[in-house]
Amino acid sequence: MTTRDFSDNFEELTLPGVDEGEIVVIRSARRKKSISAYRQGGRIVISIPARLSKADERAIVPEMIAKIRSQEESKTPGEESLLARIDELLTELAPEITTRPISVTWRGMRERWGSCTSVDRTIRISDRLKLAPDFALDYVLFHEAIHLEHFDHGEQFSEVLGRFEDAELASAYLDGYEAAERALLAPSELKKLS
Repeated sequence: MTTRDFSDNFEELTLPGVDEGEIVVIRSARRKKSISAYRQGGRIVISIPARLSKADERAIVPEMIAKIRSQEESKTPGEESLLARIDELLTELAPEITTRPISVTWRGMRERWGSCTSVDRTIRISDRLKLAPDFALDYVLFHEAIHLEHFDHGEQFSEVLGRFEDAELASAYLDGYEAAERALLAPSELKKLS
């Protein structure tokens, strides 16, 4: 079985994620006819039969990437859904916080799960959470929404965040996700993060 970055073989194609090493193609001698595509550690992994021609690979791989991205997009909550979810979380867990965000957007963030600008009441959520379990996304949304009134991670902030019932589970999920991402990084990429 051989593994390679999609970007190594398809420089002429311009697909989002290719330059970042997001696409990995695996040629498997055990795979006879079927082709599979799935997300693993932030990358799209496409497994193809070893005997598949280069021409077929060039045709099939972009289709599989598009299919995965389309599935993800259909499962991703939009801004209105995120705003509504924040309102539900604050109403239920922190009714004393009456300030609501004006916008919640997905962003390509690799160092943070979310960020909040209290001045203009905007929240940004890492696109790594698009397919996360609801409890993990809710935890990050609630965390960032608390920053609308509590700007630091002080005692008041911690007290409010502590009301989130699945905080330990969400933290464990987020820590595990980051550990898996780091495990999949090339040694040179790990040095950049240190």
